[in-house]
Amino acid sequence: MFLLLASKAGAQQDTVARLDPVVVTVTRGSGRSVLASPFALSVVRPDSTRPGQRHTAIDETLALIPGLSAANRNNPSQDPRLSIRGFGARSAFGVRGLRVLRDGMPLTLPDGQTPLDYMSLESVGSIEVLRGSASALYGNASGGVIDMRSVDPASSAARFDARQWIGGDAFTRTVLAGSGSKGHLGWVADAAHNRTDGSRDHSRQRSTVGFVRATHTTDRVRLAGTVMALDNPLSENPGALTIDEMRSDPRAADPATVRRNARKAVQQIQAGGTLGVNAGAGELSLAAYGGARSLDNPLTFAVVDIGRRTWGASAALRANIHAGSLQNRIATGVDVQSQNDLRRNFAACADTVMPNAPTPSCPDVGSERGSVTLDQRELVSSIGVYVSDDIDINSRLSATVGVRADKVRFRVRDNLITPANSDDSGERTLSAVSPMAGIVARVTSLLSVYGNVSSAFETPTATELGNQPDGSAGINEALDPQRSITFEIGSRGFTRGPLSYDLAVYNTNVVDELVPFEIPQSNGRRYFRNAGRTSRRGAEMGATLRSGARSLMASYGYSWFRFEDFKSGNSDFSSNTIPGIPRHRAQFAGTVMTQGWFGVIETELAGSSFVDDANTSTSPGYSVFHLRAGITPFRETHRLSLTAGIQNLFNRTYASSLAVNAARNRYFEPASKRTLSIGLSLGTNPGK
Repeated sequence: MFLLLASKAGAQQDTVARLDPVVVTVTRGSGRSVLASPFALSVVRPDSTRPGQRHTAIDETLALIPGLSAANRNNPSQDPRLSIRGFGARSAFGVRGLRVLRDGMPLTLPDGQTPLDYMSLESVGSIEVLRGSASALYGNASGGVIDMRSVDPASSAARFDARQWIGGDAFTRTVLAGSGSKGHLGWVADAAHNRTDGSRDHSRQRSTVGFVRATHTTDRVRLAGTVMALDNPLSENPGALTIDEMRSDPRAADPATVRRNARKAVQQIQAGGTLGVNAGAGELSLAAYGGARSLDNPLTFAVVDIGRRTWGASAALRANIHAGSLQNRIATGVDVQSQNDLRRNFAACADTVMPNAPTPSCPDVGSERGSVTLDQRELVSSIGVYVSDDIDINSRLSATVGVRADKVRFRVRDNLITPANSDDSGERTLSAVSPMAGIVARVTSLLSVYGNVSSAFETPTATELGNQPDGSAGINEALDPQRSITFEIGSRGFTRGPLSYDLAVYNTNVVDELVPFEIPQSNGRRYFRNAGRTSRRGAEMGATLRSGARSLMASYGYSWFRFEDFKSGNSDFSSNTIPGIPRHRAQFAGTVMTQGWFGVIETELAGSSFVDDANTSTSPGYSVFHLRAGITPFRETHRLSLTAGIQNLFNRTYASSLAVNAARNRYFEPASKRTLSIGLSLGTNPGK
């Protein structure tokens, strides 16, 4: 799938000549061709091969990347569930197990969680995905790295676009975007406002996101500044359903979430700057960023209020060194991050309010916030240092070796200590050393094969360490980080004709895998425990076939994931299948693009998957189809286009996302039924 970066439709004649120079930055080296990297890599341009996307959800953007699953929960109060090779599938909200970046600036917090609600997708020009163990490069992550890169600024001083979408479920999306450049300066910006009543009951959303990036580039210096902002006053939470409820009415909501009016309201801003300086045979890179987030989050078990401050910085030095006949590209650097959360929980009183009948937990009649049950400062900091060396052994053979050392410190300062509330204060430091090594051989100029051995570690998040099922105070000392080692071989290349491909086979062994679970009395709160040993054996395939204005794309993942040694209480889950991931999953897309119109058909097929560690319940497999088509009638004067799309063409009922090990058999988060959307875009001509 890395070959999707090569060119847009209509330029297939020079695809071969343009592919090989494509370099990736997600490997943190000096910038190497994809064919010269000993990792499973995908680089795609979302709109160049699958045009007409609405840019409302990241699952649409990340489709057709082998080994990556982007599951839309259709729950506006929770981000899509992203996973690579099964890592991240445990997430109850946000993203776990992966490092996510925007233009190299981390969106992932030091404790490993990633909120995605504030990231605009309008100006994403390309996506680099490192599939597999990433700890030797980025630290706290098991599954890989997703780095979304902004579009290049327009060649003119200013170019503007306005887009309007309307669709089913009272959906509207209004977008203003622009970019430009003059001399050494460039800029890209967008703002989008979304409104929808949601595909399910109790799933309304009102949200505005904004993005601005400015650059100053010369032969020696690259300077960039980025700002991302979110105002999200309403995102309702419909919860998960039982399978009978989903089959009866996939638009239904969990009655408990409706009674408690579960939802969230978020405001966030994050800003960062980067500086790159070329100095002879080396390069120095510096980065710094910071942000603030406020969250009001009524849930079924509590009303959660969080005020967050984050900051981080990094420095990296890359140098080319010749040692005899070997050419070394050495990279070394340091990353630091800090997360400061003021967390307050209140008793949830939304459905217990009774006139003239206050209770100790809900003393104020008419208020959904009851007494304070938690008031604490949560401090997480991390530091990681790394060094890697890309070694050119000869013209066809190269190797990469590297190691990283990380330390993540969790501290809790309890502000609510009473006879009825024990002191939750505590401190815990988790550390790891993560080595990796890989080798790649250029069999021909158009084909490479590679192999690597890599390690990874992943800490529990601050929330996962704090939620203890037995009600114990303080940080959970029994919950350990998961550690893994991966053996991988793969091949990628392209023919002198229209075919390109990407193949990988891997075996990952994990110790102390983090496993979520719920208990009936938790009212939806999730807890975590360690499995002794798990194994992940899988294969990934991506392919693209182009012929003139037509292209066909396919991806397939085979996932045989098992608990090797996992006992919990009186239950023995050893030899069971890890839930939440289908054994087989395939995606296909066909596109036709000419000078005046385009058409796209997409399909996803997934096998059944278990939903609990005991493997007693399953989620049925599914196949789903989507269609889009558009026209651009006045290409020479204005960029006017009209797009229409149908999601879930055959109106299938299926679970697009699963809540693994949920209580009360509420595992299923239904996909949207058949939905029509229409978009109109108007902009100035690129050359004007």
